[in-house]
Amino acid sequence: MGIEKKYDVTALGELLIDFTESGLSEQGNKLLEVNPGGAPCNVLAMLNKAGRKVAFIGKVGNDMFGRMLKARTEEQGIDMSALMMDDVIHTTLAFVEKLPDGDRDFSFYRKPGADIMLTKDEVIEHKDVIEGAKIFHFGTLSMTDEGVEAATVEALRIAKESGCIISFDPNLRPPLWDSEEKAKEKIAYGLSQCDVLKISDNEITFMTGEEDLDAGIHKIIEEYNIPLVFATYGPNGSKAYCKGVEVYEEGFLNPRTIETTGAGDTFCASALHHVLKFGLDMDAAQLKELLTFANAAASLVTTRKGALCVMPTPEEVFKYIKVSGRKLRES
Repeated sequence: MGIEKKYDVTALGELLIDFTESGLSEQGNKLLEVNPGGAPCNVLAMLNKAGRKVAFIGKVGNDMFGRMLKARTEEQGIDMSALMMDDVIHTTLAFVEKLPDGDRDFSFYRKPGADIMLTKDEVIEHKDVIEGAKIFHFGTLSMTDEGVEAATVEALRIAKESGCIISFDPNLRPPLWDSEEKAKEKIAYGLSQCDVLKISDNEITFMTGEEDLDAGIHKIIEEYNIPLVFATYGPNGSKAYCKGVEVYEEGFLNPRTIETTGAGDTFCASALHHVLKFGLDMDAAQLKELLTFANAAASLVTTRKGALCVMPTPEEVFKYIKVSGRKLRES
């Protein structure tokens, strides 16, 4: 179609506030820190650190939190020209509780929240940020409600017609779904649309019923014919599947880890950075380079509070890999 690709990646979805624990008050009450959040913009922030040009399409409330999110994302180099501000519905809020095992529990204030008010017409109005992207990235949280689901489907239509590579991360959050069946239905839709999939261990089991994660991934690849798949196993590393080539790379365990917020998004962004570098057809050496970098970047972000505003630079990732005794080609 000859469309100029001015963006490396455009993402659509939720942009919200994460309230994260930050110590105790003098009275022994939990203190909460206001952090910019939302998986799509976390991904874009990391891509920007890697030197990629990125854009976001979504909606926040025209309130103190929405204005803060707009300012902070712009500070991270994300083109927010397609961010809409809702004058009626407030910005979505998420309260994040750190569990004893290091995992997290989420309490969402989103019935409604501004992010689910994005409409199909608003996507069409800002279709240039999708048409102008090499990669279009999305998740399932923009499909929990009918209106924003229609917006997501329209965005995918535009992206496919514009020749974008389609990237999908299920980003399963059970509290936001009316039922497990609905969540599985929408994740299955995402799987049917994507060229690149980033999926976590719990999502593999959720979708396939397989405790054997390798068997689960093979089921997904066989059913949906996805060219490039990345399976993440938290601190236990990750594995890539590319047209018959399979590569596993162990994770980076860091004693300074304080929370896992944004680790999966950091991995996803690192993977997309390498897709832009190598394309969809990667050999074993390229996949190993990708996984090593992505695992290291994800490990680094777990040593920092928040995610969107504290993504590591490539230089920090290369140094971390070197200090850890691993080898990585820095080409």
